[in-house]
Amino acid sequence: MSATAPEKRNVALLAASQALFQTTSVLIMTVGGLAGHMLATDKGLATLPIAASTVGTAIATVPASLLMARVGRKPGFLVGTLLGAAGGALGVAGLLLGSFWLFCLAHVLAGAYQGFAQFYRFAAADAASDVFRSRAISLVMAGGVFAAFAGPGLASLTRDLSLGAPFVASYAGIIAVSLVATALVSLIQVPPPAAQSVREAPRPLSVIARQPAFLVALGGAAVGYGAMIMAMTATPLAMVGHHHDVADAASVIRWHVLGMFVPSFFTGALIARFGAPTMMLAGMALLAAHATVAVSGVDLLHFSSALVLLGVGWNFSYIGGTSLLTETYRPSEKAKVQAANDFLILGVVVAASFASGGLLHRLGWDGVNLTILPFLGAAVIALGTFLLRRRLRPRAAQPI
Repeated sequence: MSATAPEKRNVALLAASQALFQTTSVLIMTVGGLAGHMLATDKGLATLPIAASTVGTAIATVPASLLMARVGRKPGFLVGTLLGAAGGALGVAGLLLGSFWLFCLAHVLAGAYQGFAQFYRFAAADAASDVFRSRAISLVMAGGVFAAFAGPGLASLTRDLSLGAPFVASYAGIIAVSLVATALVSLIQVPPPAAQSVREAPRPLSVIARQPAFLVALGGAAVGYGAMIMAMTATPLAMVGHHHDVADAASVIRWHVLGMFVPSFFTGALIARFGAPTMMLAGMALLAAHATVAVSGVDLLHFSSALVLLGVGWNFSYIGGTSLLTETYRPSEKAKVQAANDFLILGVVVAASFASGGLLHRLGWDGVNLTILPFLGAAVIALGTFLLRRRLRPRAAQPI
């Protein structure tokens, strides 16, 4: 059974919205640490603005999910895009005033945009049939391919424009992209909460969270995302510190984001063929390969190839985790489970973001990447154990 026309339309709109959101996110990742380094007195705090964006995401995640459970996806997505525009405006103000802390606050608002936008993938799952669901999630995530070109391209285009201070034009670009996204999400048609099936009473979150599938989905996605954000946040500063220029850093980030999202065109099919846990294991292997390449040298080729591996590893672990998570809850439980999952993942991301700058400042690029390996090892053990148990006891014998 193929997807219906309304399903395809929603997925296309959600993918485009994802593309615009990821453009702002990649732009921030490309220039945020460099601008923070310019503004911060303590250079060990250079990546604090990027960490602040993850704090904003964590703060917004639960309210975003609960708000959309009450009023629907579209109003929530509109709130998110407007928060993104407000973050861009405050970033401009912080740069013009030379205020590091105002600049950090701007990133809290920009991060809150992500707190809403990260539910684009769940909106695709809500509006898709069972047979189309994993592909719908994957295709929405594939919208980030556009961002791989647009984000670094916008950074390169705007970094030398003089609007009163360096990087001001970049943050003005965030305002413009967020407003375009506002118009786009207004066209999305996801069934309202009242129209979605609720056949069984919701279970307590504590009961849902004790399911092995929930724990593995959450843990694998959290480790994959934390490893990705720790290395990605440090990359532009590490490259400049090893005598590469901003254009080189933008190019590497572009390749990284392509690695993050190009696989999304086929990740859903791979999950359907091999299963989400297997794809998550493959993601962990690729993340370990990233760390190996990253510590082997600091030439442009080392950075580029390592960051591609980092992106693909994140894709497999994160989309695999999202797909596995959808098996753990009933329709009446999705809002609280999705909110809890993303909030806990973002707790790991916040910690990784804060740690990244300090690790880079004190231990260097190698220290950042070697720190990732023990967490990957723990995730591999958990996934391997889960796969073995699932093969010994078929999923049909494990009702949700």
